[in-house]
Formats: sequence, C-alpha cells, structure tokens
Amino acid sequence: MPNNKDVAILILAAGKGTRLKSHLAKVLHAAGGRPLVEHVVRVCVGVGAKKTIVVAGHQAEKVEAVVEPLGVEIVLQQPQNGTGHALLVSKRAVGNAKYVVVLPGDAPLIRTETIKALIQKHKNGQAAATLLTAVLEDPSGYGRILRKGGDAVQAIIEESQLTPETRELNEINASMYCFTTTKLWPALARVRPDNKHREIYLTDAVAVMNAAGETVLAEVAQDSREMLGCNTRADLAGVDQTFRDWKREALMRDGVTIQLPQTVLVDPDVTVGEDSVLEPCVQLLGKTKIGARCVVKTGSVVHESILGDEVTVEPHCVISQSRLESDVVVGPFARMRMETHLKSGSRIGNFVELKKSVVGEGTKAMHLTYLGDAKIGSKTNIGAGTITCNYDGFHKHPTTIGNKVFIGSDSALVAPVKVGDGAYVAAGSTITDNVPADGLGIARGRQVNKPGWASKKRRELTATEKPAKRNKKRR
Repeated sequence: MPNNKDVAILILAAGKGTRLKSHLAKVLHAAGGRPLVEHVVRVCVGVGAKKTIVVAGHQAEKVEAVVEPLGVEIVLQQPQNGTGHALLVSKRAVGNAKYVVVLPGDAPLIRTETIKALIQKHKNGQAAATLLTAVLEDPSGYGRILRKGGDAVQAIIEESQLTPETRELNEINASMYCFTTTKLWPALARVRPDNKHREIYLTDAVAVMNAAGETVLAEVAQDSREMLGCNTRADLAGVDQTFRDWKREALMRDGVTIQLPQTVLVDPDVTVGEDSVLEPCVQLLGKTKIGARCVVKTGSVVHESILGDEVTVEPHCVISQSRLESDVVVGPFARMRMETHLKSGSRIGNFVELKKSVVGEGTKAMHLTYLGDAKIGSKTNIGAGTITCNYDGFHKHPTTIGNKVFIGSDSALVAPVKVGDGAYVAAGSTITDNVPADGLGIARGRQVNKPGWASKKRRELTATEKPAKRNKKRR
C-alpha cells in the first residue's frame, strides 16, 4: 500500500450555500443520514494522510462540532475570500506536508479509493497539480478540461468563457485537486483577485502553473456521481438517493431481502443480518442493529435500536432507543420509546406504548396499553387498556409487576406500586397499594343492579314526548 504520510488533506467547508436558501451552512445539510462534511471527513480517514484539515467559516462552531470528534484540525477562514484564500489561511496547518489534497466539503459521494488514485497519479507523474475530473453526458454548469494530450491538462475553461468549439467538451473540473506544496504556494502568491467578486480562486493558481510550464495532470473518476456537489435542494435529494441506493445494494449483497427497495430508507451505520426481510416504506435510522431472520413490516420506523434474531415488527410500529431480544413480536401500531427492553419471546400488540420499561420473557401486552417506568416479570399477562400511572405532575415513579401475574383489562396502576408474583388484579381496578404475591387486588365501586329501571325510564320518556308532538301539530 502506498504511504500517504507526506500528504495533508484540506476540506473546504467555509461557504454559506446561498442557493440552498437556508439559514444552515451548506456543508451541515444532511444526505445519506449524515451532514455532508462528515461524509467527506470519514472518507478521508481511510487515505492514511498525515493530517486532515477542515476550513470553516460560516457557522464555524457548528461545523467544528460535527467534524472535530473525527480527529480533524480546524482552520478558520474569515472572511471567505475564495478557494485560493482558503488555502493561504491554511498554509501553517498544512506545515511541511509534501503534498496537499483539496476537497470540497459539499461533495460527499467521493470514495477513499478515488482519492488514493488521485494521489498516486500525482506522485507517479511528478506533477505540480493533478485535477480529479469526470466525463458527463450533460456537463452544463461546470468548468471544462482542455487537454494537451494524454493526461496533461492545458487549461480549465469556465463555462462563461466557453467558445462554440470548447462547448462540446464533456470532461469537467470537479474542484478536487492534489498539489505539490513547493509548487502551490509560489503559484498562489502570484494570483490576484481580478474578478467581480474580488476573490482569490484556486483555478487561477492552476493557470499560473500551466503558464510556467509546470506539469498539470488529470485523473478521471470511474464513477462520475462521486463529483456531485450540493448547490441546490434538488442536488441534495439526488445525492441522498445515491447514498440510499448504495446502502440498500450493500445489504442485499449481504443476504437481506428488501421489497420495493426504492421505498426503504436505511442510514449508513445500520446493520441487518442475513435472511431478514424489509417490507416497503420501512425506515432504519441511526446505528440500528437488526439480527438474522427478522421481518420489519410496512411503514415501521426503527431508530437507534437493537433487534435480536427472529424478531417480527408488524406494520406501522415506531421503535426508538430500545432493545428487543430474539423471538419478540411487536405491533401493529406499537410504540417502543427510549430505554425499553423486551426480553425473549415477549409479545407487544396493537396500540401499546412502552417507555423505559423492561418486559420479561414470554410476557404479553396485546392491546391498547401504556407501560411507563415499569419492570415486568416473565410469563405475565397485561390486559387491554392497562395504564401505569407513572407521573404525579412533578416526578416519575416505578411500577413493578412480578412473574406469572394477571392484570385485568382497564386497570390503572398508580405508581409507585408493586404487584407480587402470581398475583391477580381484577379488571377495571385502580391499584394504589401493593398487591401481595398470589393475592387478588380489587379496587372498584360495587355494582348495583336496579330491576325494571330501564323499562320505567322508557315509559317516562315516551309520556313526555307525546304532549310535545301534539302541541307542535296544533301550531
């Protein structure tokens, strides 16, 4: 493997991105489940460079918060006076690196292998500058590459300067470069901001090198999608789609079945075991881990959660920051909120919500139930409409339910309260005191039946209605 410890990587992330029409800096917009600049930094990690530097400007603190945990160095460009100016303010950070790779922070599809190929072409060709280029069917909007012959570049022609002859060129400048620093700094020193924006452009430094007879080369990327930047919302959507396509393709190669793949959204850090099935309109977000032989059915969203093997998620469930052990079934229309733990073989049914609760092995809560801050033992049955009343207006309180407990339908357990092993709670009870093991808790008003009440009531209503109808007819 080539040694790139003589290379510094510079990621340009200072711009505002006005065409996105957003208060958020361009590189902080997300595609493929991450901020754009984070994608670029993560790709650079595999290059093995001496250091990676991010040039921040607009919303620099927010950019730094995203990338600094990844081990990069931050350089502030303030004000932002062009791409060439970004390199000049980074000169000290680049230090004694022999080569510097320059990448835009809004082109997140670039791959590690492509950056390595760019560096290798540059070193092998002993070039002053090497440009990463792409061949597009529709190159409109990009500067074109005019070649001398072979890999040598004669000029970068901006679109506004194209002639009828050069307009036919379809090799574009991707604004990704590798420079030899001893050639770069003198060339940048000669660049003047002779343009309407009064900025120092890096492409002008390339022109200076060419004029001085230095070697300028081009390396064509194998996949032109890697060059795509994100200047508009449509660009963002296109890049996001590419990331999602790549992730789904990788999962399917690894043995995952995805039905209607174009409708399924999977974040980059998600893992899914073999023989699992993802039905249409599923979302797997964050660092979710799904085991083998699982089924996640239509419309379900799983966020930052761990699912064991052979878990079934019925349609339209929301699972967030939770753990489901093997052979669990949830849903349809169930919600697992943060710190919920469902142990093996448990069953959570339709319109059941859990929050910060542990459900034991083989326990069932099948209908219309809320379990918050609860610890429930194994082989317990929670009846329909059960609620743990965990909040008193100031604090949350726990409910503890033992093993092999039967909680009758429409029961309210007012926390803090405990129900012992093997106990029963009668349907319709409001439990405010602990229920002992193997006991029966009943807390409801005594039923009173009044024979003949209904027929008497109907006669009274009929008698009052008839005079009213007669009076109405007389009018």
